[in-house]
Amino acid sequence: MRVSINGEPRDFDGPLSVFGVLESLGLDPRKLAVERNLEIVPKSTYENVTVADGDRLEIVHFIGGGATSVDSLTDPDDGWAVAGQNFKSRLIVGTGKYKDFEETAAAIDASGAEIVTVAVRRVNVTDPNAPMLVDYVDPKRYTYLPNTAFCYTADEAVRTLRLAREAGGWSLVKLEVLGDQTTLYPDMVETLSAAELLIKDGFEVMVYCSDDPIMAKRLEDIGCAAIMPLAAPIGSGLGVQNPVNIRVIIEQSKVPVLVDAGVGTASDAAVAMELGCDGVLMNTAIAAAKSPVVMAAAMRHAIEAGRLAYLAGRMPKKLYADPSSPLAGLI
Repeated sequence: MRVSINGEPRDFDGPLSVFGVLESLGLDPRKLAVERNLEIVPKSTYENVTVADGDRLEIVHFIGGGATSVDSLTDPDDGWAVAGQNFKSRLIVGTGKYKDFEETAAAIDASGAEIVTVAVRRVNVTDPNAPMLVDYVDPKRYTYLPNTAFCYTADEAVRTLRLAREAGGWSLVKLEVLGDQTTLYPDMVETLSAAELLIKDGFEVMVYCSDDPIMAKRLEDIGCAAIMPLAAPIGSGLGVQNPVNIRVIIEQSKVPVLVDAGVGTASDAAVAMELGCDGVLMNTAIAAAKSPVVMAAAMRHAIEAGRLAYLAGRMPKKLYADPSSPLAGLI
């Protein structure tokens, strides 16, 4: 029989179950998810679902989309929570753009992050021994946050996250629906539609969005678990472009607010935290640095410093000088 797997025709001696197909390809069923003719196949039924001639299978897994130990500078009790899960680190990092999985793992370790974003892509069925992200970034140590990178419609995003849930069992996800390939700016109409569908389907949605306070509030009102306005376009490294809007979103929100996209260096991360954000998500700022591992450590310090500065409360800005030395007792 001939079956299409990840868009490529392959011939098998049938009949075979889904498990049989995976076994013949040398793939570990525990590390992936399978879709048969646009329907997700639950892992528990792999041995019972028969693959027929002409069937179309999609097999997907997670991909990435020596550090100096750095002691946390913040109060150990000053953590944050999303969807009922508690975290100490306020830095979320992506897993893409690194030169290899070894560098990915080292940078994540240096960052101190507890949550990592992962994309969902087709399994390389022609090379079942190819390394996978889960072999380097342990999902038992880190909370995987599946995202919908490069999805341009609500349907694409929902389909992707349903596959992600099947592959790993996580219901906490990051939703992003992009408007175009030039700006990678969020399409807020499609984002709202996708968020509503995912929330009804039992997902806890952390949502990438524009820095529009009205849209941010609407996303919160429909049940999103966290609001993630962009600082600047994805991968631009421009830093926080609209601090006023970000601050308004923070003040009006009852769920966590995290800056997502546009951070370029440590000072950008500190600025976001000084505004009162609950955290910052970044990928390119670390992965595209000359030394990703060192930059990851710098970002860790910046997040902690920015948080401490926010808790401390900055001095007021003034139009004129105000001497720090006392005037009394001048010689």
